[in-house]
Amino acid sequence: MDDNILRFSLRINRKLFQKFRYIAEYEGRSANKEIEQYIKKRVQDFEKKHGEIQQEDSKK
Repeated sequence: MDDNILRFSLRINRKLFQKFRYIAEYEGRSANKEIEQYIKKRVQDFEKKHGEIQQEDSKK
């Protein structure tokens, strides 16, 4: 597996997740890819407002 890929568990209300999966499928994505798109957009919006987030080069 790619060292840049992080596995993350998510606890979420079942009915809410089912609705989210419906949206993901409608958009032609898996639920995982849809979550990734939301995270990318959120980070982009945050950095646009507050500046680029600086990180140490680590595998956390």
